[in-house]
Amino acid sequence: MKRIGVLTSGGDSPGMNAAIRAVVRCGIDAGLEVWGIERGYEGLLDGELKLMDRSSVGDILHRGGTVLKTARSERFREDKWIDRAVEILQTFGIEGVVIIGGDGSLHGGLGLAKRGIKVMGLPGTIDNDLNYTDFTIGFDTAVSTVLEAISKIRDTSSSHDRTSVIEVMGRSCGDIALYSAIAGGAECVLIPEEEEDINKVCRKIIEGSNRGKLHSIIIKAEGTPTPSGELVKLIEERTGKETKLVVLSYLQRGGSPTLNDRMLATLCGAKAVEMLKDDFESKAIGTVDGHIVAYDLEEALNMPKRFDEDLYKLIDVLSK
Repeated sequence: MKRIGVLTSGGDSPGMNAAIRAVVRCGIDAGLEVWGIERGYEGLLDGELKLMDRSSVGDILHRGGTVLKTARSERFREDKWIDRAVEILQTFGIEGVVIIGGDGSLHGGLGLAKRGIKVMGLPGTIDNDLNYTDFTIGFDTAVSTVLEAISKIRDTSSSHDRTSVIEVMGRSCGDIALYSAIAGGAECVLIPEEEEDINKVCRKIIEGSNRGKLHSIIIKAEGTPTPSGELVKLIEERTGKETKLVVLSYLQRGGSPTLNDRMLATLCGAKAVEMLKDDFESKAIGTVDGHIVAYDLEEALNMPKRFDEDLYKLIDVLSK
């Protein structure tokens, strides 16, 4: 293999730049040409490719977002456009591609892999919703952002004897909410993996108030069924406590990546180059029990969803 490509696709996540940097510099060190593909699959289809050198990735390790930019591509859902992407890669002599993104991005990579392009998938998403890896690149930073917000919201909530509902991202995965609730000392967490019980939430708030608590923090994942505005009204009506909604939204995607995200991104990027150089078949690369692992790409994407029910139950114990 002489030439490889690297792209970021879907939603951005802190640590993507660290992964790009590792791919470029490890690739060059291995004697490969590394081509950056801008704007994900959309940029690939439009031929937005550029040869990268060591200086192309200078001073980006600490930066959030992605220097290659990213996009969501509706065209890439159709076979004719995936075929077109393969033609473009072949035109540039690119035999392998490192794809940094979430579930949809890696499924797009599987389409390329089935057409003969070697693909190394890196788990770049704050949602932590790829089942083959314990953690995804950007998740740790996103949770840290939520924790910082919880600390500030708790200060003002205590001053006003108020309940605060904090909505966090994650789509159909509740991990950002779950980990933030544990580490942030929330009274309750609402996540897609567990049935929503608003009565239980209200009981916790009332019981806490009866013990003299000056505030209540409720973490709500965006993928739960009751709209956040409606939830706030229900809590206020049933508890008699002033209740405010804070939607953190895209704040969770920005910011300088944490140590954990920089290390995960760097080690995954280095592993991807190593496996392309050694001509492995397409893989999904991640981390399990603190070790970098690589699974067959299609097998990885079909792994069943995991949920830590014990961690969820622990919130009830800790918040009493």
